Amino acid sequence: MIQLDSVIVAVRAHYMPFFSRLGSYDRDRLDEWINGPEVFEYWGHEASFMSTDDYSLLRYRMKDMEPWGRALKLLEDNPRYIESIYREVARKGPLTVSDLDNPGSRTGPWWGYHNGKTALEWLTAAGRITTRGRDYTFKSVYDLSSRAIPAEARRHRLGRAEAQRRLLLKAAQAHGVGTAADLADYYRIRVPEARPLLEKLATSGRLQEVKVQGWKDQAYLHPDAVLPRRVTGARLLSPFDSLIWARPRVSRLFGFDYRIEIYVPKPQRQYGYYVYPFLLDGELVGRVDLKADRKASLLRVPGAFVEPGRPLERVAGELAVELKLMAGWLGLDGVAVGRRGNLATGLRRRLRG
Repeated sequence: MIQLDSVIVAVRAHYMPFFSRLGSYDRDRLDEWINGPEVFEYWGHEASFMSTDDYSLLRYRMKDMEPWGRALKLLEDNPRYIESIYREVARKGPLTVSDLDNPGSRTGPWWGYHNGKTALEWLTAAGRITTRGRDYTFKSVYDLSSRAIPAEARRHRLGRAEAQRRLLLKAAQAHGVGTAADLADYYRIRVPEARPLLEKLATSGRLQEVKVQGWKDQAYLHPDAVLPRRVTGARLLSPFDSLIWARPRVSRLFGFDYRIEIYVPKPQRQYGYYVYPFLLDGELVGRVDLKADRKASLLRVPGAFVEPGRPLERVAGELAVELKLMAGWLGLDGVAVGRRGNLATGLRRRLRG
């Protein structure tokens, strides 16, 4: 499951987790895949690309979905409009918002959706249509679920409890070990609903109840989890990487307190606008504020910070390698480091070397 986000500073959020795990790769190939039959988009962990095989696990959420502010008002004020949008998708789809005959006008920036977008998003949330990929401008492409989702994936109808059990098992497999709150957060399941389901999974032997040193809450271990003898490697992580979704778990595992400061007023930001944690040999050892300057063909680093007690010179050297790799992957000619942060000087020196 890959989280989506509309903010683009260095690279779109969904491209980065693959780079973190695979290194440099062809983003066009990824675009082809996410626009194909194996992937659909839905509210998994926020807006996410997910495997079509998991479609049946989210059908209970579609069935129980309650309309939110804009959608509720549109349903109350003009229910025929929403049905007309559904019929238009049936007749003309797949389509984007701009393809609608009467999309209406935007009400503001960011989430100031026009009526057409609101109708499409509500129909998607309710499962009547689906978002299958994006066009070249990253606009959502909508089509009927009955056309876009394979019949086998639509055929299974699971009850809420069974679907959530399976989602929690998948979350446990992704985590290896986690508390009820950690595992529930992965698919945005309410903790009071998740806790008794996890207890049943432990009773049946599908998960194991364990105590983790330093954790006050009960934890659950997936039977396939493997503890390696050692962990090596250096990776930059997107702010929306699944490894760091559950911030309390990140703090417990790594002693690393992280928040996205996009919406923090600039004078109050501690580290920067769009900060990437840096993973080195299984530890989060630093963070860098990144921005792709296409005009200058540079990956800019306005701020670079090493965590207390970490070896500055080694972190700077490993991070320099990763930044150069990322710049090349993005088609940029170099890396330019600013002066903010206790790692900036060492990083500039390593990059010059």
